[in-house]
Amino acid sequence: MSTFSRPHLSLVPGPASASVLSPWTDLAPVGDPSWRLEALCAETDPEAFFPEKGGSTRDAKRVCSGCSVRAECLEFALANDERFGIWGGLSERERRRLRLQQRTGLSA
Repeated sequence: MSTFSRPHLSLVPGPASASVLSPWTDLAPVGDPSWRLEALCAETDPEAFFPEKGGSTRDAKRVCSGCSVRAECLEFALANDERFGIWGGLSERERRRLRLQQRTGLSA
């Protein structure tokens, strides 16, 4: 028996309404992640950006405040519906509030 497992497969709509099996399609991030090369968080302890529930986000947000790719990071998190951690200087709760404000502004 092989020690390798099958890759996760998902149905993806293809041309002419045909469905195509594609490995990891639902896991592929949206957008160009090249901004990560410039991100200050890459030089910082990653645990600061994923604090325990109720833990402080202050250190992570301080790093984000001086980062030149903060906007790209936030855009990436919003496009990929990141549900954990500090992205672009915002917590999940803050990103959720921002999404709601954007939807409300679009529907008004």
